[in-house]
Amino acid sequence: MEYRYMGRTGLQLSVLSFGSWVSFHKQIDDKIADELMGIAYDNGINFFDNAEVYALGQSEEMMGRVLKKKNWDRSSYVVSSKAFWGWRGTENKPNQTGLSRKHLTEACNEALQRLQLDYLDLYFCHRPDKKVPIEEVVWTMHQLIQQGKVLYWGTSEWSGVEIMEAHRVAQQYGLIGPTVEQPQYNLFERQKLENEFLMIFNTVGMGTTIWSPLASGLLSGKYNDGIPEGSRFALEGFDWLKDRWIKDGTVDKVKQLAVLAKELGVSLAELSIAWCISNENVTTAILGASRKEQLLQNLGALGVKEKLTSDVKERIDQIVQTKPVLPEY
Repeated sequence: MEYRYMGRTGLQLSVLSFGSWVSFHKQIDDKIADELMGIAYDNGINFFDNAEVYALGQSEEMMGRVLKKKNWDRSSYVVSSKAFWGWRGTENKPNQTGLSRKHLTEACNEALQRLQLDYLDLYFCHRPDKKVPIEEVVWTMHQLIQQGKVLYWGTSEWSGVEIMEAHRVAQQYGLIGPTVEQPQYNLFERQKLENEFLMIFNTVGMGTTIWSPLASGLLSGKYNDGIPEGSRFALEGFDWLKDRWIKDGTVDKVKQLAVLAKELGVSLAELSIAWCISNENVTTAILGASRKEQLLQNLGALGVKEKLTSDVKERIDQIVQTKPVLPEY
């Protein structure tokens, strides 16, 4: 396993990590979660990602039960939670969502209870909140760190302007600013990481915990011949995810990528994940898996990165046609 420093912090994250979105509670039970987290940990993964909204809190409860049973040395792994959406779904009342001081504080306490932990290593603002002053957000996160409930705080799916505004406020008041962003990044989603955030990496040096390196499984090739039963795109309530990816000739491009992967003697999933972590601005790529075989194959991406020569990357760009056009200046 390779480990990378999270931006300019002293925290080291495994370049591949394990997340619970969609799979925990919806696709797998405690027994499988225990097996998958064990495989991840035994293969050097030290970061486990979660959020209040995943399975309406039940994902964190499941991960908490597994961590309690595993009894790993707490200093050997990193756990995150994220707040914004709330965990009550349609039953959310005012102040049970968003980034107010009240919700961020209460959501942090609830996450700690569900995960059965004394502190969160990483705590993310799961989306920007246009209705809450950025000063309130930065002050709240700073105070949670001072209270020992959180070690580092970050943002998820924020714009570059919003991230830099948080840093401006932190500098103005002598507070701890965000040190990590969790954006989506894969062969079909590249604009933020490869263009918008470049100045941020060069100035404040944010780490990144990227999600959906396989575009919710599309880049594994499993949807090339339709939608398998039990897959994410087949889950009730996830039609929006299917519609997000099955469009604009994406499946045809994935089929072309599969041909390239076969030439290289690797799986399409390994190729797609290896491509993500070949970007030096990616601290870690979060893997999601519901089966042992799936996770082990994805871990194989570590050995594929060296095959991604400039010529191979150019062929990939010619297939997907998603490389951002950078300003000439």
